[in-house]
Amino acid sequence: TNIGSILASVNPYKPIPGLYSVDAIDLYRQHRLGELPPHIFATANECYCCLWKRHDSQCVLISGESGAGKTESTKLLLKFLSAMSQTSLGAPVSEKSTCVEEAILES
Repeated sequence: TNIGSILASVNPYKPIPGLYSVDAIDLYRQHRLGELPPHIFATANECYCCLWKRHDSQCVLISGESGAGKTESTKLLLKFLSAMSQTSLGAPVSEKSTCVEEAILES
């Protein structure tokens, strides 16, 4: 659920098909926070918009207990932000995964 710009999420401890797909990235990049159901991509999109449209620095705090999914959440945020940066450079949707994205996600 969302609490303002805060996303409270629970690790389902199992894959949910399509939840973090390229289609989900495309859907959430087209909408503002609160227009679609709560999702980590909505939070990432809000950060991206604030960074580029308002020229405000951004920080994302991901917290939780051991095993809560903090590392996976970080990877998903970086995946979304990388896809958004590729889109802003004019890259086609099919080429969102680049060497730069892979290097960031591996770090």
